[in-house]
Amino acid sequence: MTEDSLYKKVRSALEQVTARKGMPIIIANDTDTSLSESNRVIRVPKTVDCLQGLLNIIPLQLLSYHLAVAKGFDVDMPRNLAKSVTVE
Repeated sequence: MTEDSLYKKVRSALEQVTARKGMPIIIANDTDTSLSESNRVIRVPKTVDCLQGLLNIIPLQLLSYHLAVAKGFDVDMPRNLAKSVTVE
């Protein structure tokens, strides 16, 4: 939920998810004070729109890495990677 042109739509989607008892993990700017303390929030610094995605992807990559390690998956040997990156 970065503070950009789609903020209102994403905020509405968040309200729908939480109304259905969902427990989302939210990536939000560190200046966003509208989120309640009951939400799981990962804070990222606010920057210009064209660079915001680069800042948002770093905690997502770390989250996916730690979830894979916790589940016992070998993060250095993903399945079927050769099929998707083969170049002829």
